Amino acid sequence: MEEFHVLAVDDSLIDRKLIERLFRISACQVTTVDSGNKALEFLGLHQHDPCVSPHAQQNLQEVEVNLVITDYCMPGMTGYDLLKKIKESPSLKNIPLVIMSSENVPSRISRCLEEGAEEFFLKPARIADVNKLKRHMMKTKCKSFDEPEKIVTKVNQESSPEIANISSGDDPCYMLVQF
Repeated sequence: MEEFHVLAVDDSLIDRKLIERLFRISACQVTTVDSGNKALEFLGLHQHDPCVSPHAQQNLQEVEVNLVITDYCMPGMTGYDLLKKIKESPSLKNIPLVIMSSENVPSRISRCLEEGAEEFFLKPARIADVNKLKRHMMKTKCKSFDEPEKIVTKVNQESSPEIANISSGDDPCYMLVQF
């Protein structure tokens, strides 16, 4: 199975290094940047244009990002602003995004989750947080993860011939079937 690629965004060098180390321990490839603007640049999204540029489209095809993890409070562009820009982009909206903060502000947490963040973690990040994110990253490995899915169970296999003929192959999402 291919390794997951994580884009870590934080203005703090110490927090970037911690995130990088935690994800590398979990066998992930990690790219770190120090601002929301650099994250958008890496993803190929122009700051003022929600469309992906042709150069960026080529970069997206070469580098698959399975998760963006970002600090909430950064100079210039906040993690919340980055979240909104990614979720507004048709080509990037399905990338799972997680926000971290050293401040426990319930209204901020709710707002981020309502806007599409998969998780909101309090700093410092821990290995348990990273392990919790594997299921979100797995979604990006599925071939069509934005369509409705159902879990294959023994009962489904016995009642549906199409489901009974599914083999796992190399697809990490073989347990998910389109309906």
